[in-house]
Amino acid sequence: MGQYDWLRAADPSVIFTAFDTETTGLDPKQNRVIEIGAIRFDSSGVMARFSVLIHPERPMPAEASRINGITDAMLAGKPVAAEVLPDFLSFIGNSVLVAHNAPFDISFMNEELSRLMLPPLSNRVVDTRILAKDVFPGLPRYALQDLAKHFGIEAIDAHRAEDDARVCYELFRVCRKNQSR
Repeated sequence: MGQYDWLRAADPSVIFTAFDTETTGLDPKQNRVIEIGAIRFDSSGVMARFSVLIHPERPMPAEASRINGITDAMLAGKPVAAEVLPDFLSFIGNSVLVAHNAPFDISFMNEELSRLMLPPLSNRVVDTRILAKDVFPGLPRYALQDLAKHFGIEAIDAHRAEDDARVCYELFRVCRKNQSR
């Protein structure tokens, strides 16, 4: 029995939101979310998309910029988290959240919410990394880009939130299709 066996019996009307964040570093207590990308979908396909750059209210670290390609110039004039997070919360509603290595993204989102004195996310969460391990045991690697390559999912702009959310959505669909076999 896998952690996500409940997905097999999930009502087709269940709404999911695949999402990804880009951040200024790896520690949610010390670093900030600078980009959120999300795709809301159900069993019939994509319903809506959400993508926003967020000014971190501090300079962009060079190491993070090398990884995600996001620069101070790209963040100049962008809204801060307090302006963006209410829109993101409205977008996800009570949908089931889908993320690859979900604890990373959830911890960053919850830290950002805490800074605004808002409650943490309470949505049900599916981690596609764990789901892929359950459905496809024995693969050599379970990083998002490795799985995308393995399943022929085109990663157009790796390490950018909107494209990583799309890849996560497509990986979730591959897992769901093969989970029910």
